[in-house]
Amino acid sequence: MDRKLLDILCCPTSKQPLALLGSAELEAINRAITGGGVTRADGSPQAGALAEGLVTRDRRTVYRVDDGIPVLLADEALATDQIDGFPR
Repeated sequence: MDRKLLDILCCPTSKQPLALLGSAELEAINRAITGGGVTRADGSPQAGALAEGLVTRDRRTVYRVDDGIPVLLADEALATDQIDGFPR
């Protein structure tokens, strides 16, 4: 992801800065998604694994990145408290 874009992105609800997920974080999320235990903020299940993602500074919310495009929709955010083993 372009560094300039990353510098200006923020969470649409908390306004916190966002950072790219690391490999351990992405692995933990995708493991939970595969197990069927991850839901979006709107209550719908997150069906597909993430190729990339952005996490808020407080590490409580993750937004997926589809084909290099951040999906910053509050209803589609993933809460990290539902992901076992998510690095804090």
